[in-house]
Parts: sequence; structure tokens; C-alpha cells
Amino acid sequence: MFITLEGPEGSGKSSQLPELADFLRKAGYDVLTTREPGGTPIGDQVRDVLLNKENAAMQPRTEILLFQASRAQLVDQVIRPHLEKGGLVLCDRYADSTLAYQGYGYGRDINELRAIINFATGGLKPDLTLLLDIDVELGLARRRKVGDVNRLDIFELTFHQNVRQGYLRLAQAEPRRWVTINAGQPPERVQREIRKVILERLRARKQEL
Repeated sequence: MFITLEGPEGSGKSSQLPELADFLRKAGYDVLTTREPGGTPIGDQVRDVLLNKENAAMQPRTEILLFQASRAQLVDQVIRPHLEKGGLVLCDRYADSTLAYQGYGYGRDINELRAIINFATGGLKPDLTLLLDIDVELGLARRRKVGDVNRLDIFELTFHQNVRQGYLRLAQAEPRRWVTINAGQPPERVQREIRKVILERLRARKQEL
């Protein structure tokens, strides 16, 4: 099963994922965790370029293609092999981030982006996507508090608001795949809700087999 965590900046995806993975491993699942951009030696090099604040002159099309290059490597080298052997993959961001950030954030054509994403991923889509939704200003304040600020974080507030609205539109369009969780709650409550959703989906999937 392929599960992705998505959300605006500061939504807590990266901090929730390790605890979630430990919980699922203890429950007997063969869990692989990864992230975007990155997740492979080549992808991590691309990540450094994408997130470096010194690369302020990066054009949107350049950014889009770099994300897809990292993603293609991750899918072929890491995600597909683990899924093919029956494992469970947890990914911190995936293709929907491109639609939210470069699509709704920049205002690029969504259908064009979907075609590029399909090429990069070979059509691989998540079975379940958890949207950790949070007020944009609260999320950015969290990032600043921990000092974890990258090139995308310093964009204007309107950009991040558009990203959040994009996520909400994506979730509304595919309610069977997406589940939205209020990430403004205490972290332990968010973790409980994430676990509940995933366990329900895993049980349902087992019944279908």
C-alpha cells in the first residue's frame, strides 16, 4: 500500500511520519519511509538545489522539472520495488505537491503538470493521501520557530494561501483517496487520527483481497 502525507509548510508531516512508521512496524507491517524531493542519492542532490535559498533566480519551469527528475528516480529505485514485494510505503510529499505548489501556487496549467507527473511516475498514484491541513500563518510561524526555512518558505503569504486552497480542492475532487486532518491540533491527537485512518484502510484492503 502506498500512503502519502501532504500539506502546507509547517503542517507537521515530517515530524509525524517516524512515529507513525514505528507504530505500523510494531503492528507487523513491512514499512518503508521516504520523502520528496530526495529519497535517493541522486534525488538528495536535486533537493539541495531546489531548497537552497541562494537559488532565488530559479524559474518555475526549472523547478517543476527538477522535482520530476527527483521523483522519477525515487519511484523507480525505491517506491516501486518495495510495493512490488508487498510492502507499505509512507512518503513525505509526492506528486500532489507539484499540483498544489507549482500548479495552484504559481498558477501553472494543471493538465500540463499532470502529464509531466505521469511521465515521471509511470502513472504510480498513492492508495491513500493524508492532507495535514493548517492555517498558513500558523504553519509558517512553526517553521520559523524551529529555524527550518528553505527557498519555498520565503515566498509571499499569498503563494502559501494559494497552495493550501489547492490542496483543499485536490482533496475535494478525490474524496476516496484523500482524508483531511486538522494539523493545528496537538501533535499527539494528530498522530492518533492518522493511525485510525490508516488502520481502517489497511483492514478494508485486507478484506478486499
